[in-house]
Amino acid sequence: MPNRPPKIGLSARLLHTPPKEMGFRNKTLQYLEQSIAHWIMAHGAMALMIPTISSNAEVSRRGISVRSYVRELDGLVLQGGADVCPRSYGKQPMRAEWAGDIVRDRYEMELIHEFVAQRKPVLGICRGAQLLNVAFGGTLYQDIPTLCPGAIPHVDAELYDALHHEIRFEPDSRLGALYPGLSGGLVNSIHHQAVYRLGGDLVVDARSSADGIIEAIRWRGSGYAVGLQWHPEFHGGVQELLDSSPIMLDFLEAARRFRDERG
Repeated sequence: MPNRPPKIGLSARLLHTPPKEMGFRNKTLQYLEQSIAHWIMAHGAMALMIPTISSNAEVSRRGISVRSYVRELDGLVLQGGADVCPRSYGKQPMRAEWAGDIVRDRYEMELIHEFVAQRKPVLGICRGAQLLNVAFGGTLYQDIPTLCPGAIPHVDAELYDALHHEIRFEPDSRLGALYPGLSGGLVNSIHHQAVYRLGGDLVVDARSSADGIIEAIRWRGSGYAVGLQWHPEFHGGVQELLDSSPIMLDFLEAARRFRDERG
C-alpha cells in the first residue's frame, strides 16, 4: 500500500519515580509530549510510541524484539527530555545533577542502531540530537556555561521555550537547502548540554550565530539521520520563528522513499 501514511515511531520519555499524587507508586511511566506527536500527525503521518523493554519486564525479548518493532515502522523521532548520561560516551558526570538517564540512553541507542541498520530515517530533537551524536561515537559538553563560558544563555527555566536565538546554516548544508533564500533563522533554546566532538561521519548543518554552539548535525552515510538542538515542534503558530514544516516534510519524504525502495 504505497499511499498509506508513514508510520513514525516516537521514543518514549521515561519517568522513573512519578510523584505520589499521580497514583503510580514504584512504577515507571513511559510517555510522549503531545506537541511532537501533533507535529508528525499534522504532516500526514501516524505517530506511534515505542515502549522500552526492561530487564525484569513480563514481556520477553524473545517474544518481541526491537528489530521486530523497527520492521513495522518507517522512521524514528527521538524526543527531548533528560540529559544524556556522560557514561554513555565514556566520561564521568562532573556534577550529580548532570548524571542523566543511562537507562533511556541505552534504549534509544538500540533504536538508533536498528533503524540505521534497516535503512530507515532518524530525526533527533534536542536530547535526541545529542544522543544521535553519542550513538555515532561523539561526545557532549556536560554544561555549556561551565565549559563554554563565552556562550550565550541556551536555557532559562522561567522563559522555557520563549528563550530564542539566531542560528546560521553552514555552507552547502542540507538544512540550508530546505530554506532557499535564508542564511539561518530564529529558534527556541531549551538545553544546557550540546555537541562537543562530532561522531563518525557526522557533519554540522547549523550553529548558533552568537557563539558557534552546534545546533544541527547530519549523517553523511547512505541513510538519513539528522539532529536538531532546538524544538521545531514548539514553533507552530509563532511567525518569527523558523518554519518547522520543511524539516518534517523532508524527514517524511525520506521515510516514504526508503519504504518504497523496499517495496
